[in-house]
Amino acid sequence: MVAAAALALAWLIDSRFGEPRSAWHPVAWFGRIAASLGRRVHSWAAPAAFAAGAVLWCSLVAAVAGAAFAVEQAAGAAPAWIAIPLLAAALKPTFAWRMLNDEVRAVEAALGQGLEQGQARVARLCSRDVTQLDAAAVRETAIETLAENFNDSLVAPLFWFLVAGLPGAWAWRAANTLDAMWGYRGPWEWAGKWAARADDVMGYVPARLAALLLWRPSVGVARLTREAPLTPSPNGGWPMAAMAFRIGVRLGKPGAYALNAQAPAPDAAALTNALTVGEGAARGAIAAALLLVVLKVNLW
Repeated sequence: MVAAAALALAWLIDSRFGEPRSAWHPVAWFGRIAASLGRRVHSWAAPAAFAAGAVLWCSLVAAVAGAAFAVEQAAGAAPAWIAIPLLAAALKPTFAWRMLNDEVRAVEAALGQGLEQGQARVARLCSRDVTQLDAAAVRETAIETLAENFNDSLVAPLFWFLVAGLPGAWAWRAANTLDAMWGYRGPWEWAGKWAARADDVMGYVPARLAALLLWRPSVGVARLTREAPLTPSPNGGWPMAAMAFRIGVRLGKPGAYALNAQAPAPDAAALTNALTVGEGAARGAIAAALLLVVLKVNLW
């Protein structure tokens, strides 16, 4: 029951306090180390860059998972009153639902001040050029970010926590961070290829579970499975399509894809609705994870 209590406490910490400052955040520490190492290899020739990127990825993820394993073992040898807060403190940085929710909510508040303010705010959430986005497209981008990161920032770390405990949750967080830093085209085409593919593999099942949590049965499975693969990401389209159908809006990226294309563009009410749906799905994910942790302990 220690693992379940630690998960519940970690969720309460996230709900109440959100993220610590970057100077105190272990994911930020990891990112700085990865950035320093990555700069050394991304300009190498393709075969060497790919091999170096793969070795660095394996080394960094293994180091993070190993550290998490050491914490988990220390907690296992400690009394519950020490083990529960220790595990909770170590688990909390692997997910960031409060921060995601707050950032998406802030987009609508910024749009209330003007389009440029909304564009500037949503630029914090995405890598696309926001200067050409109108208000509806700003909201589309915010809702897409909420849906896709519902998986990356909550469902996937919970899934890997269930599969492999604290090391699993931290392996996902490390892998997802490396994908965000290295897994894109351009200068990182080869050095980041392993990180991008590893993130796709590790996120495959969680993304579909995230879609299930956001989905409504009246949409039909066939429609979801037909539209989810329209996005370039093999995983991102699943929670995004489920969200688009759930709140009845179009989501897309000009020239790339459109989900629920015949629906209207999102307005302010749609963004608020997306936040409400996301919050309900997040609570459902935590409740399911807690139940499965308890069942896992009882079965073993």
